[in-house]
Amino acid sequence: MHKKLSAPDSAIDYFKEISTWVSSVLDLDTLLELIIETATRTMQAKASSLLLLDQKTKKLYFKVATGEKKEEVMKYEVNLGQGIAGFVAEKGEPLLVPDVKKDKRWFKEISESIGFQTRSIACVPMKADGKVIGVVEIIDKEDGSAIGNEDMQLLTVFAELASLAINRAQKIEQVKKENRDLREEIGGKYQLVGESAALKKVISDAYLVANSKTSTLVLGESGTGKELLARLIHRAGSRKRKPMVVINCAALPEDLLESEMFGHEKGAFTGATSLKIGKFELADGGSIFLDEIGEMNPRIQAKLLRAIEEGVFCRVGGNTPINVDVRIISATNKDITKETEEGRFREDLYYRLNVVQIHMPALKERKKDIPLLANYFLDILKRERGALNLVISEKAMEKMIEHDWPGNVRELRNAVERAVVMGNKREILPEDLPIYERKTHFHGLQAGLTLKEAMDRFKKKFITVTLEHSNGNRSEASKILGIQRTYLSKMISRYDISGI
Repeated sequence: MHKKLSAPDSAIDYFKEISTWVSSVLDLDTLLELIIETATRTMQAKASSLLLLDQKTKKLYFKVATGEKKEEVMKYEVNLGQGIAGFVAEKGEPLLVPDVKKDKRWFKEISESIGFQTRSIACVPMKADGKVIGVVEIIDKEDGSAIGNEDMQLLTVFAELASLAINRAQKIEQVKKENRDLREEIGGKYQLVGESAALKKVISDAYLVANSKTSTLVLGESGTGKELLARLIHRAGSRKRKPMVVINCAALPEDLLESEMFGHEKGAFTGATSLKIGKFELADGGSIFLDEIGEMNPRIQAKLLRAIEEGVFCRVGGNTPINVDVRIISATNKDITKETEEGRFREDLYYRLNVVQIHMPALKERKKDIPLLANYFLDILKRERGALNLVISEKAMEKMIEHDWPGNVRELRNAVERAVVMGNKREILPEDLPIYERKTHFHGLQAGLTLKEAMDRFKKKFITVTLEHSNGNRSEASKILGIQRTYLSKMISRYDISGI
């Protein structure tokens, strides 16, 4: 802090050196405030501000401001090309205006509305990777003197310092995200596990649609792994280097869901103290996964439909169209066809989302995968807890295979975790599993069915189970059933048995 600044070049190097240390301690917002406050004091300016450019709306918004009217000015936005700041951001060149009243580019509405008298302005663009990301400006000198060229040189130093801080913060965040994604992949967080014919069919379908922009609707019971399938579709396609963003439509109330999806402008509603970028903008170029789409109310359904059809939407409280290129993957555990027929879900939106439909099988339909999944979850939990010698006993595995798993893969994972925590740390026993005996019954047998209807239900179920057991091999299944393979094929067609 004792070096002498002899020229702008040495000042830049000096400030870079300080910035590297300071930015490792302070968050970006605090660092930008420090830079602008230092610039204001150094140049003895009445007021100063840092405005960032929203690349989607092409508007400049105040990120930092100093001076007696700093709170009031933070409420405003400036269009690209509007006023001195907008002109500098558009042209990418610094501008010194000694007398704003004589300059036709001066946008006086802000100064007049907040009651701040402005005489002169110096404004310098901030750039990162050759693109303008915002501007830094100072207004008037405290002693009444004019802003001079030496002030422009110093302001350029501070603008470059702010640009470096922003660029560095963005790159650090990108590295953090890449590291998170890498850890998740290495840890198998988003892995579909299984060898059953039903799961192989689902994975095959996922790879077929991965490289298109086609909207995909994933159906299945809760806990079957619909989000995992969506992530597989994203990772296997050409958009894999862009973000995949997840929204649970059932987790948020109507007003917050709209803001979460499309973002909001500053002041759009009570509590909207700053601009918020929505998930659709964050997913630009990538994919967005809309989970529990059947829970979305009609008003937001209408806005979503427009965003899908036109690739355009407005933030809550805004009227500037924002264009995005997003691949939609949605999911629901509801009977979405019934929801549409009964008017609770828009038919036009349903057709937009349901271009390709993939059904995630319930765990009871892929019994062959239960040992693989159980040991997969056990391996993860053993690494986390250091219980490397823990195994699943034969009787415990039999109990898991016999269970119907109404909560599907999620329930199985929780059961294994509970057994690891509560067991003897050497071997998982049947009593360690939170699985309780239930009376076996056949769901097809119920009052009101004719004998033929009951028999048809039983045959369909029994053939399905046998095919699952034989991994989809019809020759093997026909031998088990004691019928000809051609007759089995006719039964499969008659009962519309698919996915095996």
